[in-house]
Amino acid sequence: PSRFDFYIIAAHPNQPSTDMTAHLIDGKQIATDTQAHIKERVTALSARGINPGLAVILVGDNPASHVYVSNKVKSCGVVGMHSVLEQYPADLSETKLLERIHALNIDPSIHGILVQLPLPAHINEHAVLEAISPIKDVDGFHLINAGALMTGQPRLRACTPYGVMKMLEHSGTEIRGAHAVVIGASNIVGKPMALMLLQAGATITVCNSKTRDLAHHTRQADIIVAAVGRAKFITGDMVKAGAVVIDVGMNRDENGKLCGDVDFESVSKVAGAVSPVPGGVGPMTITMLLMNTLEAAEKYA
Repeated sequence: PSRFDFYIIAAHPNQPSTDMTAHLIDGKQIATDTQAHIKERVTALSARGINPGLAVILVGDNPASHVYVSNKVKSCGVVGMHSVLEQYPADLSETKLLERIHALNIDPSIHGILVQLPLPAHINEHAVLEAISPIKDVDGFHLINAGALMTGQPRLRACTPYGVMKMLEHSGTEIRGAHAVVIGASNIVGKPMALMLLQAGATITVCNSKTRDLAHHTRQADIIVAAVGRAKFITGDMVKAGAVVIDVGMNRDENGKLCGDVDFESVSKVAGAVSPVPGGVGPMTITMLLMNTLEAAEKYA
């Protein structure tokens, strides 16, 4: 979905080069390694009689949502978590949905609640997200969790930016002291991404699709997070040499092939490291959902 489309480019102040071959940052492998760590913590928690539980609510029959939900439930099984999938027809009333969320809020076997977006048009998305208890808000969208991140005291964090931070950590990218440019300011990606980078010690510039001479900013940035939702929008001439590029765009090119917002061919000749699409941040988003569920169980169970 476009709400998760963004990239990160972390660069070193080298002169541009046309003969570089970027190191591939394998988000799928990082996710596998992280899930192994999560599984160890789940096992330890289960030994104390606490089995982390995730409830996923799906309203309607959006095919893409069904795929996302299936992957999330399957991942719970991989790490030994308890999961509950609740599916409802598209005409479910907002009142009934809120009642179900309230029941899950007080269910001691459930530590994380996720309502798959988008919701049918007659349901107020904001009201639904705010109805989820902040201690079970494993998407990290609740106002209390967003506010905690803003004040530098993060609790449950938005999964995609959280996953990107883990990828930067695994790639050895130095964030402290870097100049980070975030393109886009959504509540789900852009704003929490900027706050996480700021907390890690970066200097932040926030841009948008209307920013004049965007390439001027990206060429000078050590880290770029782009949520543009346009196939192959970020090209090699917009990137510093030695950049670490993490591409989370989900688009289709002119041939109908899945691609990101980064022109992989040109950027990989300039960047020091780059993540693929698919197999980049996508697996990490689901992994950090599991991490949030685990952390909720550890802190609040």
